[in-house]
Amino acid sequence: MDEGRFGRISVLSPCWAPPGVRPKVARQVVRQSLYAFAAVSLPQATLTCRLSAKCNTDAMSLFILDMLAAHPDQPLVVFLDGAGWHKAKRLPRAERLHLEYLPPYCPECNPVEHIWDEIREKGFANRYFETLEGVEVQLKTQLELLGADTPRLRSLCLFDWIKAELLNV
Repeated sequence: MDEGRFGRISVLSPCWAPPGVRPKVARQVVRQSLYAFAAVSLPQATLTCRLSAKCNTDAMSLFILDMLAAHPDQPLVVFLDGAGWHKAKRLPRAERLHLEYLPPYCPECNPVEHIWDEIREKGFANRYFETLEGVEVQLKTQLELLGADTPRLRSLCLFDWIKAELLNV
């Protein structure tokens, strides 16, 4: 699982245009943002998400409860980075929930990082949002599209080392 920040600061990226045409893209730097929490259940390739105005222990706690509700009869092993709110003592605990921490400074080990890259590339590059609500609508849409596309979700998140471990279970 991981969280990503999305906001109204435009991200300019290369895009296609006919020969001789220089594309024009609106740009803005408005410091409004929201956070998306996401986790992928790799055996089923399902996505659990929550949007939040803040990224802290309280938001993380609500997301953990969402994960537990989304998978009521399964034990959960959740891989996290070392963010302070991931290690807070106030996080909900459950007998079937096991939190496992990734080594420091290695986002490449976290499959959810690829989800953020995909959403930023496909849904946010060269886009201008008038309001934070526009960002929220776009983020929800991109998460829903990705969650409904099982092959794409698997291709983004099912790393070889994860696949090897799942086959050994």
